[in-house]
Amino acid sequence: MFRHFLSIAALAVAVSAAPAKFEKRQAPSGVPDYVLKYAPLVWLHSAEQYFPSDIQAQLTNSNPQVNFATVSGPNPLDLNNLNQLGGDVYLTSKDDVTKNPQWIKGAKPDGNRKTNNAVSAAVIVNDKGSGNVDAFYMYFYAYNWGGIVAGLPDLQFGNHVGDWEHNMIRFANGVPQYVWYSQHSNGQAFKYSITEKEGDRPYAYSANGSHANYAISGTHDHTIPNFNLPFGVLEDHTDKGALWDPLLSAYYYKFNAGDGSFTPYDSSAPTGWLGFKGRWGDQEYPTSDPRQVKVFGQAKFASGPTGPADKQLNRNDVCPDNGNKCILRTILVPKRSTDEEMEE
Repeated sequence: MFRHFLSIAALAVAVSAAPAKFEKRQAPSGVPDYVLKYAPLVWLHSAEQYFPSDIQAQLTNSNPQVNFATVSGPNPLDLNNLNQLGGDVYLTSKDDVTKNPQWIKGAKPDGNRKTNNAVSAAVIVNDKGSGNVDAFYMYFYAYNWGGIVAGLPDLQFGNHVGDWEHNMIRFANGVPQYVWYSQHSNGQAFKYSITEKEGDRPYAYSANGSHANYAISGTHDHTIPNFNLPFGVLEDHTDKGALWDPLLSAYYYKFNAGDGSFTPYDSSAPTGWLGFKGRWGDQEYPTSDPRQVKVFGQAKFASGPTGPADKQLNRNDVCPDNGNKCILRTILVPKRSTDEEMEE
């Protein structure tokens, strides 16, 4: 009896000492396990109306235009042939987006955190060698609502068709070091160890409408780059609405910094769309368009964004090189850039 007890005890110790395995692998073979293990989870705002969207659906509902005139291109347009369009092309909505067509609303994650019938994310891995890896988690939304300005409901800036946001995690020998959160024309970088998490996976809080990514919930003023104040003229709002797991509906790629090419981990995944240099939405409407309003040079409807390949996938710093100081934050509360502890 005692020997039997010892055998069971030994077995229990052996099992507990075995390396932990993922409950379910959510990616093709070849994707580094740590890229999945530490992948961000995204909290969407409780009042969000424009959810993560199917990338192909954006093409299905768009016409390629240059200077507001439709140009010839592949028909039908898809994720394999999109790179045949020029860099001056705007993927322009076939519908008047002020009428709120159904397709711009995206797919709200279900109870399993998945955007059903919508591939709404892309994971791009840049292995720089010597154990240094940057993993980009790209999130796509069909529409960006810029929000109201100074609390005035009739004053809005920065609405646009198409919206690409991202987190980037910098790894050293499979260990996460820093997390980048994209926000409008800039963003914030935080030490991984201080981020809010579910298990090993850090949270990103997606702002209502604009989808800018923050490390904490609450109110965020983004008037001045590198400042994140709890109030201001241009505010983003984040909270814990629906929780989205981008890994459940994503494409996965390796990025070759030498030639700028992308290789899918799953050979059936489309790659042409990553070579598209144009804009993923309408061109900024002229002031002659009744939908457009401009105040102090700021437009209610701005141009759509460029795609993942334009997000500095081979950056040196954790932050992209955009003229702003790269601050590696070690606290999660809003703080002046002059008070931060580390710079890169």
